Amino acid sequence: MTLTVLVPDEDGVQALEKVPGVKAVRYSWDEPLPPEAEDAEVLIPGVRPAGDCAALLDRMPNLKLVQLLSAGADEWLDVLPDGVLLSTCRGAHGGSTAEWVVAALLAMYRETTEFAAARRAQRWDQHTTDTLQDKRVLIIGAGDLGDQLRRRLEPFDAAVTLVGSTSRDGVRSVDELPELLGTQDVVVLMVPLTSRTRGMAGADFLAAMGDGAVLVNAARGPVVDTAALLTELESGRLRAALDVTDPEPLPAGHPLWTAPNLLLTPHVAGSVKGSQRRSYAVAAAEIERYVSGELPHNLVHGEY
Repeated sequence: MTLTVLVPDEDGVQALEKVPGVKAVRYSWDEPLPPEAEDAEVLIPGVRPAGDCAALLDRMPNLKLVQLLSAGADEWLDVLPDGVLLSTCRGAHGGSTAEWVVAALLAMYRETTEFAAARRAQRWDQHTTDTLQDKRVLIIGAGDLGDQLRRRLEPFDAAVTLVGSTSRDGVRSVDELPELLGTQDVVVLMVPLTSRTRGMAGADFLAAMGDGAVLVNAARGPVVDTAALLTELESGRLRAALDVTDPEPLPAGHPLWTAPNLLLTPHVAGSVKGSQRRSYAVAAAEIERYVSGELPHNLVHGEY
């Protein structure tokens, strides 16, 4: 028996053509669904928001699995029909996201932005900067993203502590955050957006961080209380690097645009060359497991 998978582009067709027992059928958002949608068990929705896909899901009566090309799954939990599995693309974007965190920290500590401004002003601003060496970095989120970042930071001689939902070998528990936050130079958020993580970095969380510490949000915007963070940035007590914001996209005139002590990028940590190829490689492996009678490795259970 052949498993039919609906894919949104030719890259998906090519990625799945070598998976035994799978027939990839391309669909388009601007055209009626192909006849194979009636029997399709798997949907790859591409980059469309989950809300846009609700009507599509209703037209797939045999749907059993939605395979995402992203690691974030929070918006899908409310639109997924009962009994349909949801698998993410965890593992495809961890490297690029970790790379963005390292780049942001190096830019802040080595003051590359400030030196670029001095160059534009033709000013030779020679001075001593800080360094990533010996910094204590707390990574909240001990999955693939956290591990990818740990592996990249340790060669810089940074001391890394991982925090997960529960303690295990090499990982501290989220319950230990109150005692950990004040001892760290950097706190990196790499968690999915869930009811537990929404607003995690609120006023009390930020107040527990040490003076001069850096908050890095490579998760989702609502994990951080924007108003509380602005208070800390404007006081000069904390610094931050954000690739995601709440709200997002950031509207014109929002105070984050002009906030001091902030490095801000427009949700681009995973936007790198080759990301589509890496995403489909993970998706193909997950679908191959499913067609073989196994559960995908990246099933979403709403925890981090």
